[in-house]
Amino acid sequence: MKLTIITPDKLVYEGTVTAVTVPGSAGSFQILKNHAAIVSTLEDGKVIIKVSNNEEILNIKGGVVEVKDNVITVLAEGIIEE
Repeated sequence: MKLTIITPDKLVYEGTVTAVTVPGSAGSFQILKNHAAIVSTLEDGKVIIKVSNNEEILNIKGGVVEVKDNVITVLAEGIIEE
């Protein structure tokens, strides 16, 4: 699957992933290969990006996610730096 995470300032992440967990407004959910097409609003929280056995976590400040044909696009309002 191809994942792109964009904020109004910059491209934050672009790459091929095996799974992504996003903080949906109704609760976190995971996106795996061949996920049904969906558009969902996102709350502030963690985006967990899995590539094989590696895991990367980004803290986002709200936004929207779109999934279609194994392409995931996250439009985040911002990234919360720790």
